[in-house]
Amino acid sequence: QVQLVESGGGLVQAGESLRLSCAASTTISNFNFMGWSRSAPGKQREWVAFLPISDDKTKNFGPAKDRFNISRDDAKNTVYLEMNSLKPEDTGVYVCYAKDHGIHEYWGQGTQVTVSS
Repeated sequence: QVQLVESGGGLVQAGESLRLSCAASTTISNFNFMGWSRSAPGKQREWVAFLPISDDKTKNFGPAKDRFNISRDDAKNTVYLEMNSLKPEDTGVYVCYAKDHGIHEYWGQGTQVTVSS
């Protein structure tokens, strides 16, 4: 059973940075895509970053796309989300996602990010 384990969330002040980690229980080359989404009370879940594993052309989405960046470390089977210039509206639960080359999708349990003003 593939597992994704996030870490790195916490409470920060506006303007600060955080780096989230998503450690996979298998080599990330087994995946077709990986990404990060976030959800907050009263808001729909939204994608913030997306990484096609084969061509490494990262894609960032949404209002945070110029401040967030997704990256990978194959040796550690880990994908990161670097978040800069954090704003209170970035508060939410950030969840790691992966899809294999077939039909299987995997989600982590999420890590809470809280940005105070």
